[in-house]
Amino acid sequence: MTIPTATYRIQFRNGMTFDRAAGLVPYIKRLGASHLYASPVFTATTDSTHGYDVTDANEIDPAIGGREGFDRLVKALKQAGLGLILDIVPNHMAASLENAWWRDVIEHGAASRYAGYFDIDWTQRLTLPFLGDDFATVLEQGDISVKADPHSGRPALAYFDSFYPLTPASWQGQEAAVLALTDKTQIAALHDRQPWRLMSWRDAPGELSYRRFFEITGLAGVRVEDPAVFADSHRLILELVHSGAVDGLRVDHVDGLADPKGYLEQLRAAAGDACYITVEKILSAGERLPADWPVSGTTGYEFIEALADVLVNGQRIDALRAAYQQQVGQPLKMEQELRAARALMVDRNFAGEFATLLSLAVEIAAAEGEAPDDDAIRHALRELLLAFPVYRTYGTAAGLPQADQALLAGVVEQVSHGTHAADPHALGFIVRLLRGEAATRAERADSFRTRFQQLSGPLMAKSVEDTLFFRHSMNLALNEVGAEPLPRRFDPRQFHQAMRERLQQQPDGITSTSTHDTKRGEDARARLYTLSEAPESWAAAVTRWQQLNHNAVQQLADGPAPRPAGEWMLYQALAGVWPAELQPEDADGLQALEERFTAFVEKAMREAKLRTDWAETNDAYEQAVLGYARQLLNPANRAFLQDFHATLQPFIRAGLLNGLTQTAIKLTAPGVPDIYQGSEGLNFSLVDPDNRREPDFARLQQQLAESDRADFSPLQRLNAERQPAAAGAQPGSAPAALLNGQLKQQLVAALLALRNTHPALFRHGDYLPLTVDGPAADRWLAFARSEGETRLVVIVPRLRLDDIYRAEAGDTRCADADDAARPGAGDTSWADTDELSWAGAGDTSWADKDDLNWAGAGDKRWASAESANGDQQAADDETAVAVTRQASETLTLPPQLAQRRYQNVLTGETSQPGSTIALPASAEPAFIVLVSLNGKIK
Repeated sequence: MTIPTATYRIQFRNGMTFDRAAGLVPYIKRLGASHLYASPVFTATTDSTHGYDVTDANEIDPAIGGREGFDRLVKALKQAGLGLILDIVPNHMAASLENAWWRDVIEHGAASRYAGYFDIDWTQRLTLPFLGDDFATVLEQGDISVKADPHSGRPALAYFDSFYPLTPASWQGQEAAVLALTDKTQIAALHDRQPWRLMSWRDAPGELSYRRFFEITGLAGVRVEDPAVFADSHRLILELVHSGAVDGLRVDHVDGLADPKGYLEQLRAAAGDACYITVEKILSAGERLPADWPVSGTTGYEFIEALADVLVNGQRIDALRAAYQQQVGQPLKMEQELRAARALMVDRNFAGEFATLLSLAVEIAAAEGEAPDDDAIRHALRELLLAFPVYRTYGTAAGLPQADQALLAGVVEQVSHGTHAADPHALGFIVRLLRGEAATRAERADSFRTRFQQLSGPLMAKSVEDTLFFRHSMNLALNEVGAEPLPRRFDPRQFHQAMRERLQQQPDGITSTSTHDTKRGEDARARLYTLSEAPESWAAAVTRWQQLNHNAVQQLADGPAPRPAGEWMLYQALAGVWPAELQPEDADGLQALEERFTAFVEKAMREAKLRTDWAETNDAYEQAVLGYARQLLNPANRAFLQDFHATLQPFIRAGLLNGLTQTAIKLTAPGVPDIYQGSEGLNFSLVDPDNRREPDFARLQQQLAESDRADFSPLQRLNAERQPAAAGAQPGSAPAALLNGQLKQQLVAALLALRNTHPALFRHGDYLPLTVDGPAADRWLAFARSEGETRLVVIVPRLRLDDIYRAEAGDTRCADADDAARPGAGDTSWADTDELSWAGAGDTSWADKDDLNWAGAGDKRWASAESANGDQQAADDETAVAVTRQASETLTLPPQLAQRRYQNVLTGETSQPGSTIALPASAEPAFIVLVSLNGKIK
């Protein structure tokens, strides 16, 4: 099996075709990725924007170039020496008339050869929830008629542009008469003779007859656990793997399958041992990927959660939480909030799935002579689902894995006590079903267990990611896919432990920082982490902005719109998405941002499900909040925009540093790093569909071509100039390269080159946490990788917002939360770029490019606390270094790292740090990545 050194994710559709992707291959090659990682490429519904709504799993989508275009892309990749990983979707297909299998099921019902392909309850008619109202109302309005299908010519019930095929028995031998029907009673009778029934989309949560993907009725569950269904739905996938066109597969939503392990074993056997396979699997706190799954790992959402331990200030996060609770107006008990969100999902959004489970349990209980009444079983079942801490367990007819038995025991202990305690007898009965211990009705018990496991995941996802995270926005950076919903401790030591476990459990799994599903882009998240460093400053700014925009708040019958908590969310979301170079006077830029921002705001309101939602929209509320959002970006709102922009500058700079830190970590920590399209530059995207917009590839290619070597000297100017991208600055010049993403892109290219040169180090190398000593030791994260004679030392900055505040005030004290130097109190005069001395003490002369003692500029003070001189030898040694001047913290190297020769791959210089490395002053950010190849110096 060839393990990628790094992947580059491309989202096809929305203008991205195979030929356009082929044109990007030289760029991807130069950037340093080993594999292109493609979104689904199989034929999907017309105008699909993502490809997960597959209509034909055995055809390459003509809309993006078809098989010929795909083959041209593969040829271009092979010629460049790159591989290809495909995203496949075994869990579901489009419940669309464009899907020939689904259409055949509609036409022939349970008699269709494809009836068993989909997860359908055939004890009732197939439900088609695609009407705007109930059938009788829509029929009475004249929106349903009998017409000949324009494609087949056969009779169909027509609803606008959709033609639902009539079952042959209802029209054969009387085709002309059926097509002539106009009487509504007769049409209703004809509808009643079909193996399906049309219904309102609003009734789907309680009446759907097929398993859906989450709440999306347009995606029907596929029964890939059936070998025949697996074979038919994977014919082209396996052909592409065996032909060598495809090197790896990413399995979407593996937790939706009836038997994930069984499916993966079947896929591994069919695809062969050489195929690289990863799974989209959300791991909750303490949860491990099952060790017996034949895959290389997950797609990396747990890595994003681990990064929060590095970039969140664990000492100040409670102050931010207190400030947010003051905005909300009451203390927040997140356990109760989480329970409420889950209860909404069980009782409303997934009421039908819950009813199916309950019906199965009651049926089995009656057959076994169990005493619990229906209400007791219902309550116990509901409490188990509300308390479930992970997406699912993985029980089969063979029983429940040991780890899942322990998990289930813990959940049972929790729901056996307290205000909502379940009846012990009823609870014990349900647990026996989940463990596979039912005495009778084994087949129905298996069905119950499978349905329970397929429901617990969607409940978790929709209650946390798509409800709770939109209701509460203390820090939006923490409201991410895979993140824990309840308050937790943040500590870099936890990150180190997570990386050690990652190396042990899934060293070849993907590490991600942005995907097509993340709630915001990685650089927006990196910026918003910095709010935890200045909670009082942020809270004061929000209060000031609320005062500036109070006239935009509308008083509605159900309260102000937006409420203070909503305003907090809006300002924070806007702070995250604000382009680093956007000026408050740029009317066109503000307009472009408004279009994206208001689309996000509408989705956020509906996902929260408080005063409006997708099922029942509250137009007055939505328009009031959208009006408020538009006001924030109205060029005429100059006082607010000037204040917002000025206040945001320190957070922008600290966020850019965070972005570099998380990038350096991702590219050097255990795992296979994925670069989501455009995220090698700056990614300030919002939730989908905003995060699926095509990046400016022309600009990215130009930026990468402008420099053959990463130049970190812009970091020297981070605190030296207020507006480094001012008019007249040359593209890529310091520090514009920091604000336009070029520096991040260069870091990616430099470290990917290192990964390609030393794949064994990054795949197998031990992970060693390192300790920094000194008064500002907590502002550094350090670790090492070790494999054979090769050593890697990584030192990156963290928690640097105070340094930026201190520098802008010309103050050498360690800024605290109440430091008056921070912006606020209505005074924005500090934002005048001509009056500031960002380097501090009124002296910016040190920032002169020619005077910098930067790594490789002749000053070796950074290299060692014992030796001031580096060795210029060892041409085979490699290192990536970016450091600045004066040292105040030191890193002691353990024996296996000390007394070695290291080389700087950015400058070509070598050094011999002895047993310690002296780090630059904390106010001077540095990124140090050292590699040694030749062993200890004699």
